[in-house]
Amino acid sequence: MSLTQRLIEYVSACFTGIWIQSAEHEDALREIARMCRDQDWRLATWDVDRGLQIPGGEQPADAGGNDPLAAIRAINALAGPDSSALLVLSNFHRFMQSAEIVQALASQITAGKQNRTFIVVLSPIVEIPTELEKQFVVLEHDLPGRDQLEELARGIATEEGELPEGDALETVLDAAAGLTRYEAEGAFSLSLVRHSEINPEAIWELKSGMLKKSGLLSLHRGSEKFDDLGGLESLKSFCLRAMRQQGHRDPLRRPRGVMLLPPPGCGKSQFAKSLGNETGRPTLILDVGALMGSLVGATEANIRKALQIIDAMAPCVCLIDEVEKALSGAASSGSTDSGVSARLFGTLLTWMNDRTSDVFLTCTCNDISKLPPEFSRAERFDGIFFVDLPGTRGRRQIWNIYIDMFGLDVKQAKPVDADWTGAEIKSCCRLAALLDVPLVEAAQNVVPVARTAHEAVEGLRTWASGRCLSADHAGLYTRNPNTGTVKPGRKVRRVDPSNN
Repeated sequence: MSLTQRLIEYVSACFTGIWIQSAEHEDALREIARMCRDQDWRLATWDVDRGLQIPGGEQPADAGGNDPLAAIRAINALAGPDSSALLVLSNFHRFMQSAEIVQALASQITAGKQNRTFIVVLSPIVEIPTELEKQFVVLEHDLPGRDQLEELARGIATEEGELPEGDALETVLDAAAGLTRYEAEGAFSLSLVRHSEINPEAIWELKSGMLKKSGLLSLHRGSEKFDDLGGLESLKSFCLRAMRQQGHRDPLRRPRGVMLLPPPGCGKSQFAKSLGNETGRPTLILDVGALMGSLVGATEANIRKALQIIDAMAPCVCLIDEVEKALSGAASSGSTDSGVSARLFGTLLTWMNDRTSDVFLTCTCNDISKLPPEFSRAERFDGIFFVDLPGTRGRRQIWNIYIDMFGLDVKQAKPVDADWTGAEIKSCCRLAALLDVPLVEAAQNVVPVARTAHEAVEGLRTWASGRCLSADHAGLYTRNPNTGTVKPGRKVRRVDPSNN
């Protein structure tokens, strides 16, 4: 339902205090003015720069210039016996700290029931004083949809060949989703100037600026691909198949994401960054620790803002790395931080469960026992994968990748690499290039995590056996606790109810 339709309903029902949250005041004012003309309602607008303005009418003698109190009182002069009158106050949240203005608004909203005058506050945020909370209803001015974005693009790209068609146009509209009309026009124009056509690159550049302004998220702009990541064949196949399926326009069919449970250094973060490049999506990195604010309510406001930005950046991949370190204290929050961690965790859970945006969430965790159980339940993720230490085939692929990357001799002998992670293989190759020594000699400086944290790695493997999907083989991760051997993934058994 559009803003105009909702406003007509609320005015007809005589809600005399209406707060509209909008990032595009001019566009919202145009919609309201068009509605008032169609409904034959009187309209007045006020802002601190131009004061009281009455489109198509004379300014009342007692308007008071840019005095907000005078503007509130002047609305009564516009009311007619058979017509409603609306006063739109732009960015009026800046004046809500004044007791006189709060009292004047309360009195006018009450009086508006009799003379059908309506106070409409237009603001980018919702900050209603406690005294007025029960007198205002809140509406949201939606960002432009795909049809409006396409109309804007066609209005700017008027020459042949400037606007792509088919799937290329859908990619452009995906990139522009979440932008205001003003931002979309700027991004389309910038793309035309730079590339002589509209393409997603300039749009993503503008969106990355949104992240820098917030300071809550970072946009990964690397060039990693799955070819640079050895092993993890089942995980790669699962994610690509889920994200490349048709029908993602339907929110009910969109993939939700995966949780990765590996020992340190097994490529979990690199996988998330590579996934974005493989699917043509940007990868956003959310640092939960950066959301913590020093002021009361700042943390809660930060997480809500960050999640709104993530939704606006869709379609995208969102990475929350080592999530257990940020959320492990949520269950016991209260005595130490006045419940801030618990509220942050609750907001994140609600978003994970209820979001309809096309965001593929990738969380990594080194110790799932520190996470509250509700975080990993069904419908939060499409799957929980255990990323084990790479096997023989996976290590061979990783050696080839990093030997080529560092320009080393392919034919030289390799060290004994049983239970090495990908990070340790990379470290060995880097040290060999740095010190100009053979790989076998460089390996003397590498102590694998399977040795330094043997108990933790074995405990993680034992916990994951039979509980997590295998990142290397289709099906469940299964490991013999006595021999330490890993079996190929065991398929999940499905039971036919008719056989009961």
